[in-house]
Amino acid sequence: MPNKLLTGLLLTSSLFLGASAVQAEDCKYRGVLDDKFCDDNYDLVADTPKDPGKWRDPSTLVFTYTPVEDPAVYKDAFSDFQKYLSDVTGKKVVYYTVHSNAAEVEAIRSGRLHIAGFSTGPTGYAVNLGGLVPIAVKGTADGFQGYNLITIARSDSDIYKMSDLKGRVVAHTSASSNSGNLAPRAIFPALGITPDQDYKVKYSGKHDQSIMGVLSGDYEAAPVASDVFKRMVAAERINEEDFRIIYTSPRFPTSSFGYAHDLNPELVAKIKKAFSEFRFPADMQETFGGADRFFPVTYKVDWQVIRDIAHASGTAYTKTGLKRLAEADAAKAAKKRAAAAAKNNG
Repeated sequence: MPNKLLTGLLLTSSLFLGASAVQAEDCKYRGVLDDKFCDDNYDLVADTPKDPGKWRDPSTLVFTYTPVEDPAVYKDAFSDFQKYLSDVTGKKVVYYTVHSNAAEVEAIRSGRLHIAGFSTGPTGYAVNLGGLVPIAVKGTADGFQGYNLITIARSDSDIYKMSDLKGRVVAHTSASSNSGNLAPRAIFPALGITPDQDYKVKYSGKHDQSIMGVLSGDYEAAPVASDVFKRMVAAERINEEDFRIIYTSPRFPTSSFGYAHDLNPELVAKIKKAFSEFRFPADMQETFGGADRFFPVTYKVDWQVIRDIAHASGTAYTKTGLKRLAEADAAKAAKKRAAAAAKNNG
């Protein structure tokens, strides 16, 4: 019996090692991607599966946009593009509303999401863990639409420069946000101000909540995305003169748009065609600050500065990092529900 058991164990081990060897042979390189992806062409994103049997060609394509500000606004904003995408691919396209960055990453990782726009910071999680292949950002014929990290304070405050943030309560947006958290942690120390050390960080959840929190006095200052700030001014949700901008960073790319790596290559070609040919109607241009098209980008080249910021801030686009992001999102949601309940009871 012991010999049979040993033989069985050895056989099992041999099969396992053989399978591992085959997997290793099939995937020569994956870099920092999750172990279910390959990157044999070294472009830093997941390759299309070599086995055509693993290609997906769903009858309905699921699309979404990053959960910033009011999700309903962006569902309407992309309605014309969804129709165009449907016409080009010959498939029904539905909008899937997500309420957190972690939920959006999990959606593409689990296969529930096929095409999506991800915020600048969470794009790294979507690429490494979800198999997202970024192909475009909003832009014009001249180039991609960028944004800056701006640090805002109320115009009637005594905060005029970055050093004035010492000892203050400053809102960051969420753990995965580039301009709302990662970039400040990477950039601010060189400016003589270190988050959590020189000022108290409070997470607001979203850029618009940081902005409104500064206006209401809940926070004394906040690093936010300039494009969100400008959209809120244009929508007359805030008055620009009520704020003072005390710092402006170099330019970053805006939200990435891409597709799931395991979609059928013929379908991918049609998706790329839709992104390349679609031109934003007037109301969509107004919503997105004058952008009139999707401008082509690559994750390897155009997200280099974002990856550098993540590295400098100690952020790793791993499962552990995503778990922390999900926990932070859940905590913020619970806090928001508690505040709403308290308001209703009051």
